[in-house]
Amino acid sequence: MLTPEQEAVVRAVRKLIDFWQISPRELGGVRASRAHGPSPAPVIDKSPKYRHPRSGETWDGEGSQPPWLREALTRQGYTVEELRFDSPLNRETMGH
Repeated sequence: MLTPEQEAVVRAVRKLIDFWQISPRELGGVRASRAHGPSPAPVIDKSPKYRHPRSGETWDGEGSQPPWLREALTRQGYTVEELRFDSPLNRETMGH
């Protein structure tokens, strides 16, 4: 729900858009349907970003590093690049 001040701004912006005949496409992807209700929740990519080549454990890159990743980097000698999900090392072990 908008405050009275926000409603006034929205009205002013709509008047300017109408006056200057600006299309929604020209606004950089803002869809006209947004004014008719809440926009859908953004899709958050939670696919794995990192994978251990031997254990197969994965991490999506969000939050704290899991213990397996810290150990792989500090004790097992892997580099961040080697642990990236799409690295050549991981493609070989996944059969790609």
